[in-house]
Amino acid sequence: MRATLRQAARATFHLVVSAAMAFGSYIFITVLLITAILTVTVVGAFMLPETVLLIRRIAGAKRRTAGAWTGRKIPEAYQPLTGTVRERVRTAVLDPSTLTDFRWMIAYYAYGALPVLMLPLWPLGLVVDGVWCGLLRRQALVLPLISRLADLDAHWSTVLLKPSPKAQLAVRVEELVQTRAGAIAAHGAELRRIERDLHDGTQARLVSLSMRIGLAKRAYDRDPAAARRMLDEAQTLAEEALTDLRHVVRAIHPPILTDRGLVGAVRALAASSALGVTVTVDGLTDGHDGPRAPAAVEAAAYFVIAESLTNAAKYSGADRAEVHLARVRTGLRVRVRDEGRGGADEAGGSGLLGMRRRVAALDGGVTVTSPVGGPTVIEVELPCVW
Repeated sequence: MRATLRQAARATFHLVVSAAMAFGSYIFITVLLITAILTVTVVGAFMLPETVLLIRRIAGAKRRTAGAWTGRKIPEAYQPLTGTVRERVRTAVLDPSTLTDFRWMIAYYAYGALPVLMLPLWPLGLVVDGVWCGLLRRQALVLPLISRLADLDAHWSTVLLKPSPKAQLAVRVEELVQTRAGAIAAHGAELRRIERDLHDGTQARLVSLSMRIGLAKRAYDRDPAAARRMLDEAQTLAEEALTDLRHVVRAIHPPILTDRGLVGAVRALAASSALGVTVTVDGLTDGHDGPRAPAAVEAAAYFVIAESLTNAAKYSGADRAEVHLARVRTGLRVRVRDEGRGGADEAGGSGLLGMRRRVAALDGGVTVTSPVGGPTVIEVELPCVW
């Protein structure tokens, strides 16, 4: 009986909130009528976007309450109302979610009265279930109906407020446009970095190498010792230029990923880090044994881990870090944690923005948790097919 009362009380709270929202929507009819009349007369067209925004807030509140009851979040798929008045009006009218919200509000005028049915159930349930359940130890009959009403309210709200496929497609296209722009920006930044590294490092060493060889050729007949010294310097410059080229190649796609796979590459990266790094693996194997993620996914994961460990070594003040790699059903999951001072900021030039862009280009997601005082946890989800 006690559990039945708790569940009925929880359902009652949900229905009371729904009743308050329904009452507000009844009052909102006046605003809708004024907006419709003024929009038809063109005089008050500027009110349409504001009214749509208000409807979105009401629908959003209902999505949250229904999601809290069912435990399943109801997604939103709205187009932003920005620009001039004409653009805002056009977006408000053409957005498929506007029709979805309006349809829900009309239906809510009817099923928003469900909480009224709850009122007689409480006194009846306390009497009937008090005897039937409390004394006779049978299953409650009346009070569970309150939960049924809450289930019905949440179910209808979920069905009516769920974005249409057209709205979801529009939001998806907008996301792809943004990730494409981020990928292009990241690609451009990478090309500029490669150009800068080649120009400032390798090219300068090769020019100096050419000059040393030329001077050695001139001095070879009259001063063989000086020519030999210049050739030794040229050999040193050639080795340094080769090292620079290897660094550039590794930054594009580390060869160790091809040779040893992601797990082996991450273990090598951890071994060379200034921190004491612990690597744990779930569902992945070293080398070429077992399934591997696509090369682009492995490269992105390697970049995230390398950047995270570099940031931790430079800024966190920690002496240890943890790296976790996991194969999941939808792709690859990466988590890097350090016990440093925290407070990581994307605007602070710590490489988080570049990391986010690289992951977004593969349709992945990045979650950064870094409260002041630590710890800092960077979690990355990279979708792929195994």
